[in-house]
Amino acid sequence: MASTVSDRPGYGQLLRTPGAWTFLLPGFAARQPFAMLTIGIVLLVQHTTGSYGSAGAVAAASGVSMALFAPQSGRLADRFGQRAVLLPGVLVHAASVGALTALALADAPLWVLFLAAVPTGASIPQVGPMVRARWAARLGAAPGRPASPLMTTAAAFESVTDEFTFVVGPVLATALCTGVHPAAGLIAEAALTLLGGVLFAAQRSTQPAPRGAATEAEPHRSALSVPGVRVLAITFLGIGSVFGGMQVSLTAFAEEIGRPGVNGLLYGIFAAGNMLAGVACGAIAWKSGPRRRLIIGYVALTLTASGLWAVHSVPLLAGLGLLVGLCIAPALISGYTLVDALVPASARTEAFTWLTGAVALGQAAAVTVSGQLADAHGASTGFVVPLAGTALALATLLALRSRLTPRPAGRTVARGIGHREPVTVD
Repeated sequence: MASTVSDRPGYGQLLRTPGAWTFLLPGFAARQPFAMLTIGIVLLVQHTTGSYGSAGAVAAASGVSMALFAPQSGRLADRFGQRAVLLPGVLVHAASVGALTALALADAPLWVLFLAAVPTGASIPQVGPMVRARWAARLGAAPGRPASPLMTTAAAFESVTDEFTFVVGPVLATALCTGVHPAAGLIAEAALTLLGGVLFAAQRSTQPAPRGAATEAEPHRSALSVPGVRVLAITFLGIGSVFGGMQVSLTAFAEEIGRPGVNGLLYGIFAAGNMLAGVACGAIAWKSGPRRRLIIGYVALTLTASGLWAVHSVPLLAGLGLLVGLCIAPALISGYTLVDALVPASARTEAFTWLTGAVALGQAAAVTVSGQLADAHGASTGFVVPLAGTALALATLLALRSRLTPRPAGRTVARGIGHREPVTVD
């Protein structure tokens, strides 16, 4: 249940946080290319190979690589500082994208493109998690201590920013690839990553303090050693299955009914629902805790996703897609808010990258499975993937929900990450 608008912390108060604008603007520029990468790869490789299947497979390889390597990047950022990881990372990424582009234009064999896609995905700068970690540092979030009311607002703001990025990025990349040159999308992605990443890394005053070298008394521990982070990662896999399943199945549905142009409209409505819900979540001062909101939101997401496979008309699919989008943002925001209560600052960037990577991994798996189902049995069966993914994740969330409660003071959890005192998350 939410309180009235008059007593809530709002976006205006959030954006007046000292130092916020110094990392928000370059952070937005630096993460914009992430949304351009997949479509840029697809359009270029399809142009050079003539196969959407090959193009999708190369793009999926980069997505899986990102999901696997992102947490390691986050862990290094926690240990050595964001700047120390980001600067070499953007250089490697720009070089990797350049190599992949050159190989594709040179008609290199498909297996060579797969190999080039691995470092391209692995080196994607994890700017979104870094921005979230900076919000937590600015707002004083800490395990065992009641979080600032602005943390939920910050999580909502970041969710809306991410969604806006994934609306603008693909449009920009598509326009460049179709209007300028098939390689222009990837070239722009590499250039923006390099420029935005350097500008973001230059904002040293707002980055969380690195935890430095490990000692025997306080050895380095992975954020994944916190039980709650593992539960959240599985939960976010299910959310990724919705993104991937919707992308492929909406495209297949539009082609199946002979109206391919309606795909953009349907996905836009789905994305708009996510953005609207994200704005609303940040504009409310919730009295219920993030764990309860996560469970309620995830139940709603699973129920709405369960009806997608049975819908066969554009208006009904648009309406149900809007509802699915409205349910995603509350689950994402609640999950990210829980990280602030569960994970010490010394591992927080890594924790955020585990969740971001889980979404990417779930999306990559859903794209593959939904595509195969849609090819073999029709577009409707592709929508079974979001249902199965969210249902399995919800079962895990309900069974292990107790792990989303921070431990009392003095306790050590999961191989050594301690917390100070209980905090209300319900």
